[in-house]
Amino acid sequence: MDNELLKQCMDVAQVWATSEIFDPQTRAEVKAMMEDDDKSMLIDSFYQTLEFGTGGLRGVMGAGTNRMNIYTVGTATQGLANYLKKNFADREKISIVIGTDCRNNSDVFARRAADIMAANGIYVYIFDEMRPTPEVSFAIRHLKCQSGINITASHNPREYNGYKAYWEDGAQVLKPHDKGIIEEVEKCSYEDVKTGGDEKFIITIGEEVDKAYLDAIKTLSIDPEAIMRQKDLGIIYTPLHGAGMMIVPQALKMWGFENVHCVPEQMIKDGNFPTVVSPNPENAEALTLAIKLAKEKNADIVIASDPDADRIAISCKNNKGEWAIINGNQTMLIFLYYIIKNRVDKGLMKGDEFIVKTIVTTEMVKKVADKYGIYMGDVYTGFKWIANEIKINEGKKKYIGGGEESFGFLAEDFCRDKDSPSACCLIAEICAWAKDQGKSLWEILMEIYTEYGFSYNKAVNVVRPGKSGADEIKQMMEDFRKNAPREIAGSKVVTYKDFRSLKAIEDGVEKDIVMPDTSNVLQYFCQDGTKVSIRPSGTEPKIKFYIETGAHFSTPADYDEACHEAEEKCAVIIKSLGIE
Repeated sequence: MDNELLKQCMDVAQVWATSEIFDPQTRAEVKAMMEDDDKSMLIDSFYQTLEFGTGGLRGVMGAGTNRMNIYTVGTATQGLANYLKKNFADREKISIVIGTDCRNNSDVFARRAADIMAANGIYVYIFDEMRPTPEVSFAIRHLKCQSGINITASHNPREYNGYKAYWEDGAQVLKPHDKGIIEEVEKCSYEDVKTGGDEKFIITIGEEVDKAYLDAIKTLSIDPEAIMRQKDLGIIYTPLHGAGMMIVPQALKMWGFENVHCVPEQMIKDGNFPTVVSPNPENAEALTLAIKLAKEKNADIVIASDPDADRIAISCKNNKGEWAIINGNQTMLIFLYYIIKNRVDKGLMKGDEFIVKTIVTTEMVKKVADKYGIYMGDVYTGFKWIANEIKINEGKKKYIGGGEESFGFLAEDFCRDKDSPSACCLIAEICAWAKDQGKSLWEILMEIYTEYGFSYNKAVNVVRPGKSGADEIKQMMEDFRKNAPREIAGSKVVTYKDFRSLKAIEDGVEKDIVMPDTSNVLQYFCQDGTKVSIRPSGTEPKIKFYIETGAHFSTPADYDEACHEAEEKCAVIIKSLGIE
């Protein structure tokens, strides 16, 4: 054990255990950690201050400087308040939206943030109950607020919570505001946090914003006639105990779907997520109950949203009649294929349309865009970058859709974060459109592969928790930078990109990468079409490897063999990268 680190942690913990600033429960929790023979929990709770990063906070809940609690939420909120008052000093009124998901303590953290903002003379619009993340984004624009706070840890495990900061455009903060807020947060001590705000500054919101949001979502329907003909489409929906239950069933009904069944066990708000191992719809296990109900009801499609209802997961029957999960890259392809194809068929394309994907998302999206001559933005992971691309092109081009491989899609520009309520409705419409032609959603996916070629994507997550894990992840990235592979699984690396230095090497020639900021991401493009991306997670203690490769595919009958061939190739790639 590092004795110096332990002493530093004990010194900080002693302040938490004895100072009247902290409530009795917190002090007792810290004392218990200090007295425990195993000091690993103490060190992990106090070895650093939970970083207010460019997106806000996210961490395990509990006592300590490196935990999500009312004190770390307090300094974050006071810092944000200070920055808002500086940045909008000329405004007579500064206002902010606060929303929450279903997680334990989300309401406690939200009330704390509202009280602090009110104590700083900032008006707060706070939702009366949990709401989807995209509705918080929508509300900021709808109510003409200057900022927003969303208390959520998205799809992270149950012990986590988080704090997302938004700007007046409804997007998560970007530079210069992200750095400006961070500087203000870092200046704040626990003693600096103002509390006891006047209640007149706190306004509860709910149904009026719901109606405006639902009405806006309804405008996204491209083929309402197909829905009318297929209104009995069998839909199973689960919110995984989260915020989607507040909006998605209503939205599907408004679009005209009359045969929607919600998973009853998961329509109960519960931050402990008792029916799943993990509330992440990217994991097939999370859809177990929904697929069980789909079999009972002989449904056409299963739709799930994560706890804060920004991500969407779908499942449908494959060519064997078995329920199969459609992964995030496939979902993105289906959405854009449908939107573009149907806009073309209906004569809605004017030539100024654009779409956006993230750099780790399948390159198949570009093939679809290129066929129709549509501009495609390629941005960093995170919807704040997709929102930034929308902002850059506002008034110049028409945004028609964008997303990322991690099950996020945004079909509109009236909110600026990934939006599962609108995506749930749109995927149901796509399924209805397919059924109207005597096809299934699976057959639409096979049509895409037949037309554009087959692509297989695999994500490998190497989890390394705690301080030692963070150090190991940092070292892994440095090792890849110092020893960039010249070939991967026998195929020559023809393009190497380092988004931290914003330099690329293409066929031995160094070039600049044009991006709005730097990011700790590495990418390798191989001669055989393989693409590998490497990045540390910004929200979890892991480093992520994204692999994309191809295989022979002529007809839908080739799908299983193509997947097998690609999976075997991925195994070789993983071994080649040394991440077994």
